[in-house]
Amino acid sequence: MTLLHPGARLIDAATGAVVVPHATGAFADAPPGVVFLRMPTTVDAVLRYVDAFESGRPLALLDPALPAEVLTDFVDRFEPAVVAGPLPDEAPKGYRVDGDRWVRESPAAAAHPDLAVLLATSGSTGNPKLVRLSRAAILANTASIVAALGITGDDVAISSLPFYYSFGMSVLNTHLAAGATLVVEADGLLGRPFWPAVNTFGVTSLALVPSQYEILKRLRFDPAKYPALRTLTQAGGRLRPELVEDFHGRMSAVSGRLFVMYGQTEAAPRLTTLPADRLAEKLGSVGPAVPGGRLSVRLDDGTETTGADVRGEVLYRGPNVMLGYAETAADLARGDDQGGLLETGDLGHLDADGYLYIDGRLKRFGKVFGVRLNLDDIEGMLPGPAAAVAGDDKIVVFVAQDGNDPSRLRQDLADRLKLHWSGFEVRSVAALPLLSNGKVDYRALEAAR
Repeated sequence: MTLLHPGARLIDAATGAVVVPHATGAFADAPPGVVFLRMPTTVDAVLRYVDAFESGRPLALLDPALPAEVLTDFVDRFEPAVVAGPLPDEAPKGYRVDGDRWVRESPAAAAHPDLAVLLATSGSTGNPKLVRLSRAAILANTASIVAALGITGDDVAISSLPFYYSFGMSVLNTHLAAGATLVVEADGLLGRPFWPAVNTFGVTSLALVPSQYEILKRLRFDPAKYPALRTLTQAGGRLRPELVEDFHGRMSAVSGRLFVMYGQTEAAPRLTTLPADRLAEKLGSVGPAVPGGRLSVRLDDGTETTGADVRGEVLYRGPNVMLGYAETAADLARGDDQGGLLETGDLGHLDADGYLYIDGRLKRFGKVFGVRLNLDDIEGMLPGPAAAVAGDDKIVVFVAQDGNDPSRLRQDLADRLKLHWSGFEVRSVAALPLLSNGKVDYRALEAAR
């Protein structure tokens, strides 16, 4: 199976140019090994990605805004054959400058023949690992999502998410494979050219993460202003149920659809899809497993179940599960460490129909007066965007400024959890810090607690 359908098209939003994606031979002259591709939102970057994938060259997709020292650390740790631009002017030791590339002067790290794509785990600091994805995993998940969302050659998406982020990569892959069109627009949701491009090029679907839905609510988004836009998709974290209802209502009013999904980079990346026509009756769910996948829950005693309303760690099995992680160059040559099993690290439960509900993260806990509290549950008790982190014997909650009184919110939490108010600290911030993929930057909040 190939990633490229002959009907697929790219549109450069800045110029209106229509490009047929194709292999360009961009890395044909490069020495063997992994390509590190800094991936800006441009047609040229997409063509490089397509070229590497279709020619069987493994590549890592990196944030083009990575600080130079972080990029150098990646290069030192993983010994790629080529690093492609945009790049700092000076190449690191052991590499020579070749146009907008750095080329390794000694043999690069060996890569396993199944390896296709490497993606960094969330965040650009803290020594992130790389997720090793095979060609088979990428193609399997691409086919599953095309089927689950009913993507056809008539669909037109727009680059509302960066391509180096797994959800953004998935939007790109599914539209390439379905023979659909992708509008490549570099300024993003809040950029002046974005919404005119949605209308100019007849965008039919928009993929967003929760923080972007919060933005659209503040902007009083009205889908009726965009006649072709009839599908919204959401992944990348939990969207507040009231916003799910809100945007479901907005889209239904124009005969449109909202799909809620759950994914992890380690699954290439989507695991579930909630059908739009069942959203109202399954509010709070992220849906059943994508075609070809299987969900279960592991209990504290290690047993697995698919029984209804039993809470435990969510497990997923499917052909889209990663090969494993890479922390050093030697790991790039490793084969399949997972055997198709992904231990998600999320707490959840299934209902009688096999629909998944996420209840929080296994490690997202704090203690107050000896009582263990789920930080995700605490965030759900607060109005509007909020993020909770564990402090020293207290929970520190950051809330985006929206007229709420921090003292009142602190007392409300104490009352609901039946604990003394001194176990909580609530701080107002202009906005929650976000990673480049739109998720809350908990590391920054932990540093500020």
